[in-house]
Amino acid sequence: MNHLFRAIASALSLLILSAATVSAATVSAAGGWDDDYEKALARAKTEKKLVLLDFTGSDWCGWCIKLDKEVFSKSEFKTYAKENLVLVEVDFPQGKRQSAKLKAQNEKLQQEFGIQGYPTLIVLNSEGKKVAQLGYEAGGPTPFVAKLKELQKSE
Repeated sequence: MNHLFRAIASALSLLILSAATVSAATVSAAGGWDDDYEKALARAKTEKKLVLLDFTGSDWCGWCIKLDKEVFSKSEFKTYAKENLVLVEVDFPQGKRQSAKLKAQNEKLQQEFGIQGYPTLIVLNSEGKKVAQLGYEAGGPTPFVAKLKELQKSE
């Protein structure tokens, strides 16, 4: 009986963990953010959009959380992003689980772009070439979107 209880508890734990992982991915995707770099590059090329890579510590970095609350969660940014950007979250969480594949991708991108701290935002053109590096800036979505529009004009 004890063995059966452990098997059921183990299966239930796995089910809960799977649901939480799917839920977190759905929330991120629902906000317009993806975590698949290669897929995002392909989409940007097809749609002729800029790519915004958000290097973040989403569950522990105070400035990252502030950037999300003050810019990324605002309708002005969301509206602009939907029409003009492919959004990629490159996350380095402390409390969230990630697949080994996602961790490896994020670490590779961190090295490739020389990321030293969070938040760091890398803007790529539709061909995947780096055009700018940004960070947190006070003022909400308006100045942030204005910077992105300037970058878009130069492409």
